Amino acid sequence: MLTAVRNQLRVCLLSVKYNIMREMVNKVTFLTNVCFMILNNASILVQWFILFRLREEVGGYTIREVLLMWGLTAASFGLSHILFARAFSLSELIIKGKLDVYLVQPKNVLASVMTSSTSVSAIGDFIYGVALACICGLGVGEFLLFLLFTVTGMVIFISFALILGSLSFWFVRMDMLENQMVMGMISFCTYPDGIFEGVSRFLLYFIIPVGIAVWHPVHLIVKFDAGTFFIVAGYACLLSVAAVAVFYRGLRRYASGSLMEARL
Repeated sequence: MLTAVRNQLRVCLLSVKYNIMREMVNKVTFLTNVCFMILNNASILVQWFILFRLREEVGGYTIREVLLMWGLTAASFGLSHILFARAFSLSELIIKGKLDVYLVQPKNVLASVMTSSTSVSAIGDFIYGVALACICGLGVGEFLLFLLFTVTGMVIFISFALILGSLSFWFVRMDMLENQMVMGMISFCTYPDGIFEGVSRFLLYFIIPVGIAVWHPVHLIVKFDAGTFFIVAGYACLLSVAAVAVFYRGLRRYASGSLMEARL
C-alpha cells in the first residue's frame, strides 16, 4: 500500500517537473510571463496604498493584513496552478470526452488529470505572494504558518474547482459555471471579510469557501487560535475527500469521446 502511494507521488512529481521543463524551453517567454504576472499583481495593490493614505483601516484590516491577504491568495492560487492546473479545466475534459487518454494510463486517474499541465504565469503569482509575506516582516513562526496556510488554501481552491468540474458528469455546460465560480472566489479573496455582512458573509464562508481559505488564515497569522486552526485544517481535509468522492462517483457516468489521442 505504502509502496503504491509512494510510486504515485513520484509519478506526479515527475509529471509536474516535465511540465515545467517543457514550458522553460523558450526561456525568454517563460521569464516574460513570470515577470509580467508579478508586475500585474503589484500594480493592483497601488489602489490599496492610496486608500490607506486616507484611512487607517478598511473592514477591520490594516495595510499589513491586506498585504498578508493578497500574499496568501496569490501564493495559494499560484501553487495550485503550478502543480495541478488541469483541475481548473476539468469540465472541458469531461464535456469533450478527453478523459480517455488518462483512463488507459497505469496510474491514478485523478492524479494523472490534475498534474497533466502547469501554468507558467502562476509561478509569478507564487513568487509575488511569498514576497509580500516577507515584506510584512513575519517572524519565523508566522512565516511557517503562512506556508502551511498556502498549502491548505491550495487544497481548498483545487477541491472547490474539482467539485464544480465534476458536476459536468451530470450537467452540461458546467464549464462556464466552474470558471465563473472559481474566478469569483479569487476576487472575493482580495477584499477584507469585514466589508461583507449578512447573507453575503454566510455564502462566502459556507458555500464559496473564501473565509476558510484566506480570511481565517490571515487572522490566525496575526493572532493564533488553536480552535480556528483545526477548523481550517479539518475543512481542507474534508473538502478534498469530498472532491475525490464526487469525481469518482461521476466517472462511472463518463462516456468515451472515442478520441485518437496520445499524451507523452
